[in-house]
Amino acid sequence: MKIKAIRFAKLKVPLVTPFKTALREVSFIEDLVVLIETDCGQLGYGSAAATPVITGDTHQGMISVINQFIAPKLIDMEIANLNQVCHIIQSTVVGNNSAKAALELAVYDLWGKLYQAPLYKLLGGGSKALRTDITISVDGIDKMLADCELAVQQGFDILKVKIGNDLQQDIARINAIYQSFGQQTQIRLDVNQGWSAKQTVFALQQLESKNVQLELVEQPVKSDDFKGLKYITERVNTPIMADESAFSPQQVIQLLEHNAVDIINIKVMKTGGLSRAIEIANITAQYQAQCMIGCMLEGSIAVAGAAHLASAKAQQITKIDLDGPALGQYDPVQGGVEFKGPEITLGDAPGLGITDINGLQHITNGIWPL
Repeated sequence: MKIKAIRFAKLKVPLVTPFKTALREVSFIEDLVVLIETDCGQLGYGSAAATPVITGDTHQGMISVINQFIAPKLIDMEIANLNQVCHIIQSTVVGNNSAKAALELAVYDLWGKLYQAPLYKLLGGGSKALRTDITISVDGIDKMLADCELAVQQGFDILKVKIGNDLQQDIARINAIYQSFGQQTQIRLDVNQGWSAKQTVFALQQLESKNVQLELVEQPVKSDDFKGLKYITERVNTPIMADESAFSPQQVIQLLEHNAVDIINIKVMKTGGLSRAIEIANITAQYQAQCMIGCMLEGSIAVAGAAHLASAKAQQITKIDLDGPALGQYDPVQGGVEFKGPEITLGDAPGLGITDINGLQHITNGIWPL
């Protein structure tokens, strides 16, 4: 099975509720879909969202870097040579992690189709059933409480609460949510780099003194503030998780070597694809550290790849944050992984298992060979 062409499309799904963090506000899931065609008629699917404030990637930038630099090296390569294909994707250009991730997802999808097995089984096997949290966007307290109530009614028992734009208001938000939902749900906080190290210690020590028991706090400080993460971890009981600080295997090793965090958040878009996500999961196993598998705001094509990885690496990946598809008003992807409220169910079809995608807008000038 050889790669013969790479083409692109866009896929847009409106969100049920606008997605608000300390960094951005979004009303749609907008994916760039990468389709790899083979000489035997098989089609591999991958996708990535534009996240310029996190990974620096835009849709047009992804198309350009793939067409100009990576695609010419992939044409006529055998999918069976998976490691070599992934090496070319990773080494041809620096950065551009989302573009690499979308390409790798399509390659891994084809790898599963080549060997007629679902991806999670090829990666080591695991459970077909996963359970995700749901994101509660930062907002006024009444709106956040209403969003939490709706999430609980939908069956979610883990809430990932976005905060980070005002310290005192954040503390009030957390107290209100914990008092209302702390007995029936687990609560995770995502600060999105919104606090300083000292602010984080102040806030968490206040909350801990009131017996507010949080499952974890994600990325409270700026991505390059490794000393700040260590400062916090040494002074609070609440587990601290690195997200934007943990893009590469090298960063993960540095964080764990210095005991700077308790948990690593793996995101396929950050790592640049499944190959490096697998590498990070294996590294954390050596340090006996926990992992979460997360997503940005991409739809069910990319999140399906992350779900297959979570199943195969369940001993390392103990926390699931793959609610992107659940935030959309509908799922345009047919076949593959089923996202239904908090429940994620993997199928047994080869690769990612995708059979069709409704609403694809093909980019006619985005085909390689040009």
